[in-house]
Amino acid sequence: MTQIEATVAVPEEAGPKPDASDVTGQDRIELLTFRCGGRGFAVNIMDVREIRSWSEPTPLPHAPPFMKGMVNLRGSVLPVMDLAQRLGQPPTQDDPRNVIIVIQNGNRVHGLLVDAVSDIVHPTDDQLQDVPRVNAEDGAGMADRLFVVDDKMIQILSTSRILPEVSRPFSEAIA
Repeated sequence: MTQIEATVAVPEEAGPKPDASDVTGQDRIELLTFRCGGRGFAVNIMDVREIRSWSEPTPLPHAPPFMKGMVNLRGSVLPVMDLAQRLGQPPTQDDPRNVIIVIQNGNRVHGLLVDAVSDIVHPTDDQLQDVPRVNAEDGAGMADRLFVVDDKMIQILSTSRILPEVSRPFSEAIA
């Protein structure tokens, strides 16, 4: 029997990781694409800690509506947010096929409830476009870059913008 050994390259912690939307000047960026509320989104793969199957979270009292609750992540508490609701869409229906993308931004670790993970892609700089601003208040949007794959528009979300400030006390404990 042949034994296969796998190794994973882990980037050095030389400083803060670049934000998913900060892709200027790079030839290629590696993105995890996924479906949420019937739309396509992506996050920088360097912000993804793991992908786990759906498990019903314990509700958080007095939390915003998009906060689904908390789940146990190997003995630590992981706050989970319904990304569709966070983006102003109807709540994600509980479905065993849903997944939780565990992301880390600085010391904050958080779970994003999404419909399904799609692929890992490597768009080039010339494939990336700015998200058009439709009004002055649109500057606080969750995404500022996008690209097209198979005639479908994929928005690159900024993990620093989608993580709510209210999650800091919970998520910093598991970083």
